[in-house]
Amino acid sequence: MPATCHRIVCGSLSVLGCLATLWLGAASAQAEQFVLFDATFTFTKMDADNSKPSPSHYYVRDQLMNAERPKDWTHPIDYRNGTAHVRLEVLEKPAGGEATTWSVCYIPNKGRDKGYGCFNTPVYKEGGVHEQDIPMTKFWQNDSIVWEQGIKEMHLVIKENSGGSGHAHKRQDHEKFFPTKVRMTVIQVSAGSKYDASLVPNLPPAKPVGLPPAKKDQSTQPAVKLEK
Repeated sequence: MPATCHRIVCGSLSVLGCLATLWLGAASAQAEQFVLFDATFTFTKMDADNSKPSPSHYYVRDQLMNAERPKDWTHPIDYRNGTAHVRLEVLEKPAGGEATTWSVCYIPNKGRDKGYGCFNTPVYKEGGVHEQDIPMTKFWQNDSIVWEQGIKEMHLVIKENSGGSGHAHKRQDHEKFFPTKVRMTVIQVSAGSKYDASLVPNLPPAKPVGLPPAKKDQSTQPAVKLEK
């Protein structure tokens, strides 16, 4: 049946035109991006203190990972030299505007040297959606991963603005970080391609960061005293 279909298509095209059509069809069938994970979770100080094996870590494993992620990130589609698009939607955050970030760490099926690599989300002080594209060849220890063997799980680590070892649970004023609720989505984009939000399922329209909600009719709403 496939051969018959190809003959029907080629019957009205030149040989070169036919081959180009078949090649484009095959190329379009190959995804140029995929969702590695999409996790919504609440993280408390108790969660951070008791996460195992490491405090301040939220572990993305098993059913939280995309079961259809590629085993080889280099071939036939090159994700290793592409980008990671991180979309961090901060749903709840303590008042005070404390600068916060998350380290997003790739844990491979096979590693070398340090055995894993991480990038950081944008630093944020307020709720809303925070997004960034990260080159896969630029982040910390990206070459400590054997990308041909794929990724096993992801570790998300909440930190202060200093990053590095600045784990939020170590702060004396940890109440500025906990509890928090976020939705984090990481989309892997192949080399030479651009992130397309329309291809990601179940994403709400992006909302501006740091803007107050629209004012309601003052004639029907009681006055509200804003906190400083």
